[in-house]
Amino acid sequence: MLALKNELKLEDFYSIVFDKNSVKVDEQVVERVEESYKFLKSFSEDKVIYGVNTGFGPMAQYKIEDSDRIQLQYNLIRSHSSGTGTPLDAKSTKAAILARLNTLSLGRSGVHPSVIRVMSDLINKDIIPLIYEHGGVGASGDLVQLAHLALVLIGEGEVFYKGERKATKEVFELENIQPIEVKLREGLALMNGTSVMTGIGIVNTIYAKKAFDWSVKASCAINEIVSAYNDHFSVELNNAKRHKGQIKVAEKMRELLSDSNLIKKREEHLYNGGNKEEVFKEKVQEYYSLRCVPQILGPVYDTINNVESVLIDEVNSANDNPIVDVESKNVYHGGNFHGDYVSLEMDKLKIAITKMTMLVERQLNYLLNSRLNDILTPFVNLGKLGLNFGMQGAQFTATSTTAESQTLSNPMYVHSIPNNNDNQDIVSMGTNAALITKKIVDNAFEVLSIQLITIIQAIEYLKIQDKLSSSTKKLYEELRTLVPVLVEDEIMYPYIQEVKEFLKK
Repeated sequence: MLALKNELKLEDFYSIVFDKNSVKVDEQVVERVEESYKFLKSFSEDKVIYGVNTGFGPMAQYKIEDSDRIQLQYNLIRSHSSGTGTPLDAKSTKAAILARLNTLSLGRSGVHPSVIRVMSDLINKDIIPLIYEHGGVGASGDLVQLAHLALVLIGEGEVFYKGERKATKEVFELENIQPIEVKLREGLALMNGTSVMTGIGIVNTIYAKKAFDWSVKASCAINEIVSAYNDHFSVELNNAKRHKGQIKVAEKMRELLSDSNLIKKREEHLYNGGNKEEVFKEKVQEYYSLRCVPQILGPVYDTINNVESVLIDEVNSANDNPIVDVESKNVYHGGNFHGDYVSLEMDKLKIAITKMTMLVERQLNYLLNSRLNDILTPFVNLGKLGLNFGMQGAQFTATSTTAESQTLSNPMYVHSIPNNNDNQDIVSMGTNAALITKKIVDNAFEVLSIQLITIIQAIEYLKIQDKLSSSTKKLYEELRTLVPVLVEDEIMYPYIQEVKEFLKK
């Protein structure tokens, strides 16, 4: 169980979203939220406070009568529950709920404490609100997506519960959950924030880390298959550059390949003074996709870590408007809901993961092209050449999927379209950026799956199982439980899907 008290970290999201642990709100958090709510209620009695006694957006110039304040919040939630497209997946939705719960728990929003209670119930009872992917421009936060969350919290809308899509009212009755008490600005506080784009972004980051680790392992395996030289991942070469990611990747490669009997030492082959050939049969240096792994994956490593840092800062921030400051006894109007930080980081992440996918695809091509590797059959075909096809068909999928990611990696951060009567005259498109990044990360697992099936086929053809490093041997054995030795042509898509699910878990 996660005690919601201090700042959240990435591992906390993993615990709740992936491992489905419960969350417990600390009593100090409840007291802090209660204090914020009571202060705002008192403070707003004789003052004009946006979203408490005014309309919203360009309608903020209109004063709201005291008798209409509660209805104002319901009107906001219902009118903005206008999302379309595909429902957001359960992991991203739960991450968004946790992100919003944490933000509101900071006591900077003036919400009624019942909001914290019901949001915790959604997480702990695995009730997933129906939130559509399309709708947010990421400026007043994730207005439309968060409206669908707020709709559930007031007992309306729909949820996914025990594998079925049901009316919220029905599920709340089954689980004995009372909707939130709308007292002051609960609708606005729930909707005005970056929690959906951040939640999706955090799930993206967790999966990006997994994909990155597999890419490093696959790169090591390919270096073993071709009996590459070891100096391109040496301490001396990589520490000559000061980039942390490059140094880390090279270090990981040395660790994974430490007990390999296939990697060559240059001093034993080309530095021994015994080479009299005019044309060397073996390559003096490997192709870039093998030799430059630390330099290519290093920036990916650094980018993922930086994205994580920014997203964790965002999730531990008050990102709505206005901001309630109990300590200074004031309410501050501004734009903490603007999603530029998340949008930019998602664009960086999708570019980095696309580049990683491109490396995977080029390494795959190297294995499949016998004229390049000069040690394997065309398409690593273990059957009869001409009659059988090996991995030929699967390469088309890897190439196509990589191309899609290349196109999708164009930035959303600079793609602003004014809307909301030009009140939102420059927007972040952070939710779109996060969703596109989600697709690119998923694409990476597909290409990795095809690459790894090809790797174990190559190991099978060369009969080098007993010479592999312990890391690659473990990888080979795990994948062999999912994919048999492919000699005769078989239907490939079930194997690709099964490996993909294995890699993501």
